[in-house]
Amino acid sequence: MNSSVRTVAIVGAGFSGTALAVNLLRLVHAQPLRILLVERSRLGGGVAYARRRYPYLLNVPAGRMSANAFDPGEFLAFARRWQPSATADDFLPRELYGEYLEASLASAEATAAPHVELARICGSVIAIERAHRDRVLHVHLADGRRLSAHTAVLALGNPSPAPLSGSEALHGTARYFDDPWQVAPQIRAGETVLVAGTGLTMADTVLAGMHAGWGRVMFHALSRHGLLPLPQTPFPQLEDCDGAPLVSAASVSLLHLFRAIRALSDQVQRGNGDWREVIALVRDLAPTLWQRLRSSERRRFLRHVRCYWDVHRHRLPEPIWAGLNELRRSGNLRVHAGRIVAMELAGKKVHVTWRSRGTSEMTTLCVERVINCSGPDYDVRHTRDRLLRSLLAQGIAVRDPLGQGLVTDETGALVGTGGRAARDIYYLGPMLRAAHWETTAVTELRAHAARLARHLTMDREERAWSGSACLRGAGHADLAFELRPGRHRDRFASH
Repeated sequence: MNSSVRTVAIVGAGFSGTALAVNLLRLVHAQPLRILLVERSRLGGGVAYARRRYPYLLNVPAGRMSANAFDPGEFLAFARRWQPSATADDFLPRELYGEYLEASLASAEATAAPHVELARICGSVIAIERAHRDRVLHVHLADGRRLSAHTAVLALGNPSPAPLSGSEALHGTARYFDDPWQVAPQIRAGETVLVAGTGLTMADTVLAGMHAGWGRVMFHALSRHGLLPLPQTPFPQLEDCDGAPLVSAASVSLLHLFRAIRALSDQVQRGNGDWREVIALVRDLAPTLWQRLRSSERRRFLRHVRCYWDVHRHRLPEPIWAGLNELRRSGNLRVHAGRIVAMELAGKKVHVTWRSRGTSEMTTLCVERVINCSGPDYDVRHTRDRLLRSLLAQGIAVRDPLGQGLVTDETGALVGTGGRAARDIYYLGPMLRAAHWETTAVTELRAHAARLARHLTMDREERAWSGSACLRGAGHADLAFELRPGRHRDRFASH
């Protein structure tokens, strides 16, 4: 490896990896830079925005989906090239968003400085090791190739769902689908299907199935509380509202915070406002609120409040919400609250035993298929990703005590078993929730990508100082504006 050219390896080219690469390409660099963007499949879309038969919709309006923290209307402007009538409140196809990410990357690459290079590499990273003598990272791919880099960033996207109870006997059969985003479920007309989970993935899976012409399929959706996501509606931003009382309440207890949010919501609705305005405010404050809560209060939130936060925070576009309600009215979808206890394969059927919430009553459901839509499992003890398992085994990465992802410092650097942050391996993506809680949407991740790109442009001494002081305590709402004036160039319009 040419020592005069600084090399950054980005593992994963979904939203987070692509956004980071775009930011790095657009920044001004004092020395030559080579960016290695490594993805096991298609670049730019990742799993979330891949091309699929069913036209899945974004769950966020187009006006809030820009990957560019400096141009909030960038995605909408891109979408209007193909859909001139698109508005900021429209929920557009995810496939279109994947094309937007690809175009953003191509534009940033075409207009980057001559000494900044992007290399796209197709492959699966299984390990990263340090060569201590020359401060170089060796990035190992599953096919035997080895890349060298000075810095590595893990942009791995959402982890797979946790296995369901009793699913071991069903693995490898056509009766069980462990992750519908990895393998599209194959269902026949007239079958009865159990969907584990009642969130956004369940909604997508059920409606995609009906769209595919499966006919009169009977869906049973089961989750611990049996709650469905609430609908999206256009709403204004909450203006002239001081979030300080919420921050103060979080410093006391989760109960005080809950009461403060309820009181603010009641106040807003009495003024003919929308409770979604309050949720948006809480989301903006989420990193600060999460960090103010004691560990015991965070555990209480995860156990008792998280499910209610999720259905208010992660909402469905109106057409999808209406489609689910129509399926419930027609009897094609039944929603249950409870837990799966066991599953047993019986010929072409699966016998699922589950316990209703709040009772000891056991019910056995006979179905043809089981689809795991329980959502990402952020507890890395259960990960099947070879790279994460390798980093954990080496002590380079450690699990968040609450099982919400990886331990990182303020810059996103991995913290190892000795409690010391790495200065050459970083994480960018939804498992930053361990420190910030809200890190799954474009709004949060684009800010983290912009901040990390700026951090990586510093020399080694600057990064060490930045990690310990400069970025400490920053909330995600202002991360995008930490770049120095004139250091960032908006080039997308030239594409």
